[in-house]
Amino acid sequence: MTYCVGLKLDRGLVLMSDTRTNAGVDNISTFRKMHCWEVPGERVIMMMTAGNLATTQAVVSLLEERAKAPEDRAPSILRAPSMFQVARLVAQTLRETISVHDSGGQEADSAFNATIILAGQIADGAMRLFLVYPEGNFIEASEDTPYFQIGETKYGRPILVRAYEPGMSFEAAVKLLMVSFDSTIKANLSVGLPLDLQIYEEGSLALGHRQRFEPRDPYYRTISDGWGEALKMAFDSLPDPAL
Repeated sequence: MTYCVGLKLDRGLVLMSDTRTNAGVDNISTFRKMHCWEVPGERVIMMMTAGNLATTQAVVSLLEERAKAPEDRAPSILRAPSMFQVARLVAQTLRETISVHDSGGQEADSAFNATIILAGQIADGAMRLFLVYPEGNFIEASEDTPYFQIGETKYGRPILVRAYEPGMSFEAAVKLLMVSFDSTIKANLSVGLPLDLQIYEEGSLALGHRQRFEPRDPYYRTISDGWGEALKMAFDSLPDPAL
């Protein structure tokens, strides 16, 4: 299992992913689930993956292989004219990869399934955020749904629903994601640190701040401890029922 979140703000995009993969309580590994491509001044493409590790690694490898020599390899996400076309290429690559490993690749319960959050901006086009499903279809973030989660979503979602604001700063968005991830990590052992962060400012056409939060990171510890204490104080401040 994993946990990844992509937020679309008025100012830009904020993406965060965990790095834990496991095949049982005694088989835990760390793998990067966030992948970025950049042509400074022309395009930025960011992707986070959840699901079968072999499937997601194959998808990323295919996309990177085709991107290394755009003039010789097609289709390439570095040549697609829009983020919508990039989403189509990623969706097609995901669907084909699943089909190779599973003759029933279109079935929702396939053991080889994976889900992808895709975000970025190309040239003068709009900044966009997509959620790509294993069946090869996808949806785009909107005012009604301005963020996407994949993986173990249920524990961190209430935080986003209550506190997300499109006009919030990058700093506030990172703090919000930290709380969402900490709540998930506390509730599910299949999600864990390190956490990868990527920020993109709309119109910059260049990757922004990137950071990895290790288990002993002082800011993460401050948020984790502070959120726990804040919850206890908020709970104690609520009135008791009349029994």
